[in-house]
Amino acid sequence: MKEDILKVINNYGVIPQLKYFQSEVFELNEAIIQKEYSVIGGKPEPLINTENNHIAEELSDVMFMLKQFQYYYGINDSNIKEIMKFKIERQLKRIEESKIAEVGK
Repeated sequence: MKEDILKVINNYGVIPQLKYFQSEVFELNEAIIQKEYSVIGGKPEPLINTENNHIAEELSDVMFMLKQFQYYYGINDSNIKEIMKFKIERQLKRIEESKIAEVGK
């Protein structure tokens, strides 16, 4: 699959794919907003599978684009996971610090 993904980005080029990536992120954003704002009378509508499938489809598009950039620039999964772990821990620390600061007010 990696070779096929590289064929795609090598065919279209990084800059055109970057522009396309922006539209895919926008579509994911819109799918999530549509799902989250489908509220009637203050209560969420029942979970509808097609809405989740729409989000899954848009997530797939975004992830496909991300994989193109990852493979193009030769970034391995373990490097990404390591950085993500650091960022998650940092964000959790910020959340905890904000709760402590809130209590101190």
